[in-house]
Amino acid sequence: MVGAVSAAFLAGVVVGPMVAVPGIQAWAQEGGRAETYRLLNLFGDVFERVRAEYVEPVTDRDVIENAINGMLQGLDPHSSYMNPRSFRDMQVQTRGEFGGLGIEVTQENGFVKVISPIDETPAFRAGIKPGDLITHLNGQSTQGLSLQDAVEQMRGERGSTIRLTIRREGEAAPLEISLTRDVIRPQVARFRLEGNDIAYIRLSSFNERTEGALRQAMTSMRNQAGSNLRGLVLDLRNNPGGLLDQAVQVTDDFLDQGEIVSTRARRPEDAQRWNARPGDIAQGLPIVVLINSGSASASEIVAGALQDHRRAVVMGVKSFGKGSVQTVMPIPGNGAMRLTTARYYTPSGRSIQATGIEPDIEVLASRADPAVTARERDRESDLRRSLRNGTTEAAPPPALPPLSLPAGVLERVVREPAEGATAFDPTKPETDHQLQQALQLLRAVAAAPPAQRRAQR
Repeated sequence: MVGAVSAAFLAGVVVGPMVAVPGIQAWAQEGGRAETYRLLNLFGDVFERVRAEYVEPVTDRDVIENAINGMLQGLDPHSSYMNPRSFRDMQVQTRGEFGGLGIEVTQENGFVKVISPIDETPAFRAGIKPGDLITHLNGQSTQGLSLQDAVEQMRGERGSTIRLTIRREGEAAPLEISLTRDVIRPQVARFRLEGNDIAYIRLSSFNERTEGALRQAMTSMRNQAGSNLRGLVLDLRNNPGGLLDQAVQVTDDFLDQGEIVSTRARRPEDAQRWNARPGDIAQGLPIVVLINSGSASASEIVAGALQDHRRAVVMGVKSFGKGSVQTVMPIPGNGAMRLTTARYYTPSGRSIQATGIEPDIEVLASRADPAVTARERDRESDLRRSLRNGTTEAAPPPALPPLSLPAGVLERVVREPAEGATAFDPTKPETDHQLQQALQLLRAVAAAPPAQRRAQR
């Protein structure tokens, strides 16, 4: 009977009563289980062969952890296994404080290069300078180390010491500096007044301290500028994202109502959405949000929501396009699993995944150069196994309302720096072309008649 019914289903024929279906389902499940067991036996065979014959001894834990990580990384670029150490590091990053030296670093020619020391930290007090090359850590060369490995070696318990060997331009011999680690709380929000009338806030990441730091920055600048404050630049360039709840709170700080973001998972009943509550810490001031290809995840949630509600003008270049949700699932005694479980959607229904946020006004950081363009960092859509965008041609998101600015304002924005313009220097805001265009736009909006300023919102 089962064989006849199975043949009927394979031929696409509907067979009367449903009494035969449980038999078919059981047969299919048993067949699926048999294949699963066969594949698990294959894994066991490979595991035993590695243990017995690999050229060097390996621990069971390393082999199993690598296998788990390979399984998760084979799904998409953002799913992974975190061993206990990696899990602790992730928790440290989200808390926004850690034991370390207090330096922002990058990698250059195989060595660790100092971007800048953080004020009032061991590195700052020891006189470490931007541009210093860290060639050795406790006498061991940093050449060949990944940046992450070098950073992990520089972090550690408060009160512990580390010896850095530094090569500094203008110094004939390397410098040996011994540092004692302390609790480091990186400044997640950097802020200043531009010309005494425009508030500038740069958010470097979204950790547990971000929204509080944003509010403090806004309060401080309002106290400095008083009634002279005419606008706000929210700089999210090269902000890789972080905690979803912080992205929601930061967005909520500038909206009085409406949706902020929604997520859609494999099962429709797992969909979620977050809405704004009354209260705008900018009190209606015009806002420009700066983004670039390094703005990802939580940064894109903020930029997308403020853009959809026309609360801000988004300026710069297209963002990274990481619109997927990772859920961290602790595994007692064995670290945690980071698994992609949903996609993000902006209030208008746009999926951020693999498309990113297109700026309202494209402004380049430097003059268009084919050689520079070729070296541009990869975006989400360039990564292997990246998820598809969640929207379809059959159900595209609604078009955004047109950008409404006072007459003549848009025409003043210059897309790229003038030929021969001074190269960008992070310590000199006047060399930041994107920032200067944002400031010009905000001042032009503030100078327009009140009726035209309201239209911009």
